[in-house]
Parts: sequence; C-alpha cells; structure tokens
Amino acid sequence: MKNSEIKNSSLPLMEHFYTIQGEGFYSGHAAYFLRLAGCDVGCVWCDVKDSWDADSHSKVDVNTMLDYVQKSKAKIAVITGGEPLMHNLVELTSLFKKQGIRNHIETSGAYSLNGKWDWICVSPKKFKKPLNSVLEKAHELKVIVLNKSDFDWAELNALKVNAKCKLYLQPEWDKSSKIVPLIIDYVKKNPQWQISLQTHKYLQIP
Repeated sequence: MKNSEIKNSSLPLMEHFYTIQGEGFYSGHAAYFLRLAGCDVGCVWCDVKDSWDADSHSKVDVNTMLDYVQKSKAKIAVITGGEPLMHNLVELTSLFKKQGIRNHIETSGAYSLNGKWDWICVSPKKFKKPLNSVLEKAHELKVIVLNKSDFDWAELNALKVNAKCKLYLQPEWDKSSKIVPLIIDYVKKNPQWQISLQTHKYLQIP
C-alpha cells in the first residue's frame, strides 16, 4: 500500500530538538527538528544510521509532536530522517498548519511526496534516485559533494527542478578540507549554484 493511502496518527520518532537550522536557504533560522526513523536509501556517509531501522524507535502521536513544537515557541518545524516520506505525513502536517507552524521537509526524494509543505528541500542520493515528481516541487536542491563526479550528479538533478528552486552544493563533512576548494571553484564558474555549509557543526550546535 502506498504511503499516501494510510493516515498516521503516530510515527516512529528517533529524536526531536529545538535548534538553529545549519544548512541551505534557512540556515541561521530557529527551527524544531523532528527526526523520523526509517530509511532504505543507505548513504555511506550518513551520521544518523541509528535512524534507519524504524522498528527500533517508539511511535509518537502527532499531537504529542505538536506539543513539543508549541512549547518551544518555534515557528518552523523541520521533518527529517531517515527518509521521512516513507511515512504518510498528511495528518502531521495538517495539524501543524492549523496551528500556524511552517512545515519544512528534508528528503532524498526517493518516495512520493505527501503532506502540506511550506518548504521542500530535496537532497538527491545516487543510492536510491529521486522521483521526478518530487524534484519538480522542490524549493531547494541540496547536493552532497563527496567527489568530483557529484558535480555531474548535481547538474543532472538541476535539470529536473523548477526555475525558482535554489541550488546548493554542500561538502560531505568528513571530506570538507578537500572538497570545499573544489566547490568554490565550481560555483565561481557556475554561479547559479551556491555553497551550503553545515554551520551547526562549525558552531557545535546540536
């Protein structure tokens, strides 16, 4: 059964926290992160591999998640993972929208889009390619650069997003010292792209 066919009043939640968005267009903004468990994309550099197994994390009611966000006074809720679109997010996002909370999602785009979103960040992965239908709706395309071939991967995906989509190249954290100079040169030659850095790691913000 497709993810959009079932309403979920509870979802496997690995962790949740109020912090500062460290990446992409909304970098520097306060946001409440809800990290849902479950992922089969298999990124080799993933720093939250504990999120891959949804069954190892307890399910939390969407009203409880709303309570977390409201108590923090956050205006933005970022739904991330794992791969959040493995789950039906209609009920969660509808609830948040009714309370005036902005819904942002960070997804690989490998699963069909569902839910009500104010901002869609697609970070496409070669391990499980994104759907064109998700890329077309992206507000932000954020490509992780691990080696030179990822620039070609970035351009391939950039052809599939809409004209207003923001384009970002982000160095893989452990290879930053090697990759950042390459990204700088690339962006100077291809100014339609911008650099995204994981500023929360530089600032040591959770």
